[in-house]
Amino acid sequence: MNNKVALITGASSGIGKEMAHIHAEKGGDVIIVARSEDKLNELKKELESKHSIHVHVIAKDLTQSGAAKEVYEEIKTKGLEVDYLVNNAGFGGVGKFHERNIEDDLNMINLNVSALTALTHHFLQDFVKRNEGKILNVSSTASLLPGPLQAVYYATKAFVTSFSNALVEELKDTHITVTNLMPGATETDFGKVSGMDKTDLFTDLTSARKVAEDGYNAMLKGKMDKISGLKFGQRFMMAFLPVTPKKIVLSQIRKMQELKS
Repeated sequence: MNNKVALITGASSGIGKEMAHIHAEKGGDVIIVARSEDKLNELKKELESKHSIHVHVIAKDLTQSGAAKEVYEEIKTKGLEVDYLVNNAGFGGVGKFHERNIEDDLNMINLNVSALTALTHHFLQDFVKRNEGKILNVSSTASLLPGPLQAVYYATKAFVTSFSNALVEELKDTHITVTNLMPGATETDFGKVSGMDKTDLFTDLTSARKVAEDGYNAMLKGKMDKISGLKFGQRFMMAFLPVTPKKIVLSQIRKMQELKS
């Protein structure tokens, strides 16, 4: 039995929803956060009936300024103590930067970067006081290189990876761990929302369950980085990134992300 409480953002679908299932299967209580209250309540009903655990629902749009702090304060008001923080919420979008709606990209930064940073700050202070706790930040293999036609998304994920890795060093003398999960193309709503489902990159997808399991297990082991869901060709390409001229890499990435006609 796992008596740890996990806070999971973006829990209404995809990797976040699977994370909630995995933690509940192990007997842990869950705090699930997303915009869709209906989907969260459905998940709450399912998890509580299957696993006899407690699920706390917080319907919140984390793209909004101050939302992360409101989530933290609501949890404190409920008298809950978070053991695992899973920053999973995020979204992307395809298109040339200058042609995209700037509000969409600013909201992407708010969710992928600002909310993740704020939640980590608030809960990490509690973790440090107790000298225990685990953080799992869901980044992407996109964090390892620039992304033409997804310039802002790739940049936000580069922040997540850099930020997470830096915290590992800062916390090395504590019992707190920070794990950076870097999925490849995964079978979630991300593809439809971002438009990536119409590109060559989003073929032969890895299941959200497999990625969630990889990330959750890496978090339990306190690993710094975990790449999940890459096919052989993608792993081959990633292995040669350091020695491939950047202009060639950028051209390849752009081709993979161009919308199919």
